[in-house]
Parts: sequence; structure tokens; C-alpha cells
Amino acid sequence: MTLPVDPAAIDPEDIGEEQVVLEMDHEAAIEFVRDACEGANFGVPVEFSPSEMLNEKVDAGRDPYYILGACNPAVADRALDASANTLGALMPCNVVIWEEEPGRQRVYHVSIMRIGRLLGMAPDDETWADIVSETGEYVDDLFSTLRESDHAAE
Repeated sequence: MTLPVDPAAIDPEDIGEEQVVLEMDHEAAIEFVRDACEGANFGVPVEFSPSEMLNEKVDAGRDPYYILGACNPAVADRALDASANTLGALMPCNVVIWEEEPGRQRVYHVSIMRIGRLLGMAPDDETWADIVSETGEYVDDLFSTLRESDHAAE
């Protein structure tokens, strides 16, 4: 399979990539990021630990890895309408937390709204631009909170 784009040519900004390292225990980081999501207009209706599942099912030996499925219902509803329901395949907006080493957690996110547009799953119009802008503001608020916390690595 040939990819339609060169992944190395994609600027992280094009996909809304954000990340920060927190110096804290993994479980505490999950709670901290969940609270920060809620403070940034995201609820967290879905969450799970792929590492726990993989370690249990296939003895993967994975370090702690957790996904918070963040969502703003009003924006999600608009995004489904504007994308003729196709964006649902990418929902929710995941915020991932993985342990790089004990006491050091990486928090990572990419924008499904930007990726959906790049993949042609969403229109290139003003409605979609507003959705990307609004969710981008929420993500900016989330990562500002994380970066400005006492837990952010320098």
C-alpha cells in the first residue's frame, strides 16, 4: 500500500500535535489530566488502559499506558453533522498518558478534527474551520494548564 502523503512531510501543527511531560506517578497523572480535561470544556466519557489489557491478554510487558477519551458533546454533534457522520470513526478526542519512566509521564494528543480534514472526512469550509478553532482553543487551554502546573518537566 502506498501512502497518499509522506508522513515525514506532515508538520506536527497540521495534525494539532501537543505533548508535555509531567513529573508525577502514573495514576496521579491520569487523575490530574482528567481534571484538566474537564476544566478545558472536555468531558471524559471513555477511558481505558491498553497496557493492562495487552499485558493480561498477550503478556506484552508494557509499561503503564492510558487513554482518556475526551469529548465536548456540543462540538462533537456539530462535527458529526458537518462530516456526514464519518468523523465518528475517529471519536473521541484521545489524550494519551504513558509512563516514560517511573515518576515521568508523557501526555500526548493529536486533533481528530484536523486529521479528519486532512483525510477528506470533513469539509474544507467555514463551519469546519470554526470546529477546528473551537476544539483547538480547548486543547490549548488543557495543555496550558498542564504546562503551567508544578508537575510539568522543564
